[in-house]
Amino acid sequence: MSDTRRAGRLVVPAEQAPADKGLLERNAIEELSHHTDPWRVLRILSEFVEGFDALGGVGPAVTVFGSARAKPTDPYYKAGEALGAALANRGFAVITGGGPGIMEAVNKGCHEAGGLSVGCNIELPHEQSLNKYVDLGVEFRYFFVRKNMFVKYARGFVIFPGGLGTMDELFESLTLAQTGKIEHFPIVLFGTTYWSGLIDWLKKVVLAAGAIGPDDLKLLSFTDDPEEAAELATRPLPVRVQDQRDQTGEPKADAR
Repeated sequence: MSDTRRAGRLVVPAEQAPADKGLLERNAIEELSHHTDPWRVLRILSEFVEGFDALGGVGPAVTVFGSARAKPTDPYYKAGEALGAALANRGFAVITGGGPGIMEAVNKGCHEAGGLSVGCNIELPHEQSLNKYVDLGVEFRYFFVRKNMFVKYARGFVIFPGGLGTMDELFESLTLAQTGKIEHFPIVLFGTTYWSGLIDWLKKVVLAAGAIGPDDLKLLSFTDDPEEAAELATRPLPVRVQDQRDQTGEPKADAR
């Protein structure tokens, strides 16, 4: 195992804590310094600038999330390859976390079909390097900066089976769509069997408790077909009723 790892543009000792861990936790040394966090803002700002600069010219793209643990023999890995190719054939770039598993599969399918394959990698305690199918890669230290790039440069999401990180990305995207921070933005769940238990819980428990509304569940589409997933993810959603208002909050004159 290497005694160094990548941290953004830097190579650092392997035992050095990730930058976002230092941001979110306080220790005895930092308690004595009143200037640590304000100076850290400059590093965060530089990471936003680097991401915006690198991805600004990507063009139409779809962001795909999924498990880093999927092996090339996994049917979902094969489906990820097919989805990447289907998106490339429609003239769309793909954006993934740039790592192994589903991310690698989607990058591979897009790259081999002649599309632009983008990877937004994250600094982790155990290094996760960009997979070899990434054409344009950016290394991030902070999860929240990386998440901004996933949303800003995509026109839709496809979410494959995955673990806690994938769940985080799913619910953050749903929250952004529910609150109108992203509009007409398709969110496609790939793998109906995998996601069925979660959807049943949302319907039978969360919806029944009044914690969400029926329209919130309509933000999601489901499929087991890569071509259909590509079609759904690149087709803008219809305007929702709450979107059909002008800046004063009054209904637009042409709203139906």
